[in-house]
Amino acid sequence: MVTKFVNNIMLKGKKTIAYAIFYDAIDIVSERTKEDGLEVWKKGLANVTPNVEVRSRRIGGATFQIPTEIRPERKQSMGMKNLIGFARKRNEKSMAARLASEIIAASKEEGAAFKRKEDIHRMAEANKAFSHFRM
Repeated sequence: MVTKFVNNIMLKGKKTIAYAIFYDAIDIVSERTKEDGLEVWKKGLANVTPNVEVRSRRIGGATFQIPTEIRPERKQSMGMKNLIGFARKRNEKSMAARLASEIIAASKEEGAAFKRKEDIHRMAEANKAFSHFRM
């Protein structure tokens, strides 16, 4: 663990805290599911990673919701963003416990992050008639 000492007080950086939260969450996932925590995380991340997104575009005085495919580099980061964002809204004691609960729910195709992915895909399907406006 990378730490700094200033006047004998240990300081942790943002990355160090983030790593600690993530690995604590993986340990909690392992305890709760009796499976490999990283495998459950990979499965959960795959379940919440969206394939398409809906972007607003103003055309001829009207705003259309245009479905577009997400770049491969961006897919994974959007899945992580959704997992972390919805984990923050959970009612657990620590962030590690919140993240662990959201990861477990996502691996079972449940939870708010998975629902968000499904909602995005539903909106894209409903607005696919406007996909010819893509640029």
